[in-house]
Amino acid sequence: MTLAQRLFRTKPTAQIVAEGGHGEGGELRRTMSLWQLTLFSVGATLGTGIFVILGQAVPKAGPAVVVSFLLAAVTALFSALSYAELAGTIPVSGSSYSYAYATLGELVAWVCGWCLMLEYAVSVAAVAVGWGQYLNSFLRSLFGWTLPAAIIGSPGQDGGVINLTAILIVALATWLLLGGASESATANAVFVLIKIGVLAFFCVVAFTAFQAANFTPFAPLGIAGITAAASQVFFSYIGFDAASTAGEEAKNPRRDLPLAILLSLVIVTVVYVGVTVAAVGAMPWTSFDPESTEGSLSQIVDAATGSTWAGLIVSFGAVIAIASVVLTVIYGQTRILFAMSRDGLIPRVFQKVNPRHQVPVANTLIVAVFISVLAGLVPLGQLAEATSIGTLFAFAIVNIGVLVLRYRSPELPRSFRTPLFPLTPVLGAIFCVLVMAGLAGVTWLAFGLWMLLGLACYFLYGFRYSRLNTEVR
Repeated sequence: MTLAQRLFRTKPTAQIVAEGGHGEGGELRRTMSLWQLTLFSVGATLGTGIFVILGQAVPKAGPAVVVSFLLAAVTALFSALSYAELAGTIPVSGSSYSYAYATLGELVAWVCGWCLMLEYAVSVAAVAVGWGQYLNSFLRSLFGWTLPAAIIGSPGQDGGVINLTAILIVALATWLLLGGASESATANAVFVLIKIGVLAFFCVVAFTAFQAANFTPFAPLGIAGITAAASQVFFSYIGFDAASTAGEEAKNPRRDLPLAILLSLVIVTVVYVGVTVAAVGAMPWTSFDPESTEGSLSQIVDAATGSTWAGLIVSFGAVIAIASVVLTVIYGQTRILFAMSRDGLIPRVFQKVNPRHQVPVANTLIVAVFISVLAGLVPLGQLAEATSIGTLFAFAIVNIGVLVLRYRSPELPRSFRTPLFPLTPVLGAIFCVLVMAGLAGVTWLAFGLWMLLGLACYFLYGFRYSRLNTEVR
């Protein structure tokens, strides 16, 4: 077998599915229902984005930012439909990594898995960094005092020494995850229901100050403004793929995974549009300050009520939102590493399952320590923004994977089929590339360096210890 054949050798779908749930020393436990899977996906998607991104997007599109959110939702929908088909066909924990292994070969699967490491580990570290800021805002509103700058910032950033608040939220999420998948899903469900409740509260309060005149003119910055805002808010939809990482712990994965992915996207879209309409209706779009976005929702409800108690509730919602994102994204990262370890591409320690709690304990602790170091000590800078490219690259691979698997293995049982095939996955891949093309050059540079590091790791370790290549030798 030539080098090229070994690099692009695919793993049989039947083998991937048969190995599902099996780790070294034990098996993952199938405990997650459709409801829990859906809320896991919502938990990873509905985070700080709506609390921050709205204030940045409104000045770009005006009241037509509502259309921008819908346009971004349609763009995400194309990839979500492809995810739904592959999740129902290959219901395992590896998500797009496993889908790529079954369709495009080992090297592409590794690159996809490496991109997912960037998406999950670095992005959750960046989110955890912001938790202290929201916690401070909440404490300031409630008690009138804040935490010292030294423990809520990274070294060299506004007097920061070590971001202990970021480490604290990662530790809390890790503690919940070590208790078991079902227990983690229950905690996440509580977090998600709280933050949805807080956003519903925001809408109710904001609608008391609703002025229809705030929507005139509707699109003052034209189509260009709508599309620019859509590109920005698109990243608020990233996270719906979290349900696919629970493929080996779902009770009925072939039925529930596709439904959870699509239901979560619908729920998030309804929440985003509702909050956007309420926000613009309560405050003229020209009053949104793109330089001060973290408290835009709190400012709106404070102005509507004439007091600070409503803003306090919204700030609490932001604190809970970040906690939910950290929990679900760390979970997704550990399950992807679990699948990669089972294939021999990373060390075996990541696939060891604790027989008592039936979770990959060592895997979870290693990921938690790594994220804690990133969040507590490292100014992430442009690398955090590069997570956008990593995510979009993985989305594009999933869309291409649907095309390949349909033509290569049409006989496979599929609990969900992407409608309007092949148009839907083709459009999904095209939209991902277009959004990627619009990102800054320095972001591309950071992504390129990350990819070079990933390829070095693959050829130094993954290629040598890959189970498929070991079988060849």
